[in-house]
Amino acid sequence: MTSAVATAVIERAPLSASERERLAPLAASAVVDSMQRLGSPDAGISPTWVGARLVGPALTVLTAAGDNQIVHAALDVVQPGEVIVLNGFGDTTRALIGDLIAERALSLGVAGFVVDGCVRDVDAIRELGLPVFARGVTPAGPYKNGPGVIGGAVAIGGVAVLTGDVVVADADGVVFIPRAQLDTIVDLAEQKLESEARKRASIRASMG
Repeated sequence: MTSAVATAVIERAPLSASERERLAPLAASAVVDSMQRLGSPDAGISPTWVGARLVGPALTVLTAAGDNQIVHAALDVVQPGEVIVLNGFGDTTRALIGDLIAERALSLGVAGFVVDGCVRDVDAIRELGLPVFARGVTPAGPYKNGPGVIGGAVAIGGVAVLTGDVVVADADGVVFIPRAQLDTIVDLAEQKLESEARKRASIRASMG
């Protein structure tokens, strides 16, 4: 068997309480519009259960297709509030996480998962309330041979993601905000939502 290879995870900072408070009401659509329509992976990455909502900084993980050995290693270094963002090369033949990993992740304070690959046990994951966004669902379990990398750059649905980038995900899908641009993007998204609220009120007034 090939051992998993975990890189030294870079120093990373959690979101502040004020950052989380501002991000909480933002729709993924408003965020991606504020990024000039960039930063959102293809439509194959979608919520695995209705009502899933996710905000948090990414811990990036790269794994061999159909193999989840490195996911277990990632759970040893993940910090509370982080989102495990897993590049499984879009493979849809094997599930990379299931209910046992989800339950352990939840006990560690993991905010959720974004998986460019498949997951399983979605009913149990929904009951746990852990937000999981993935390319697909299959009952077939993974291999555990490795290799994999924690903390490096990954590609999720055609979007490059770094550890520390901020994940916003809801019923419409997922958006990744580069951490250095967080304040600017949040400002723009808030302005967009305020503008849309005014337009909505005007439309409703005209109908009354």
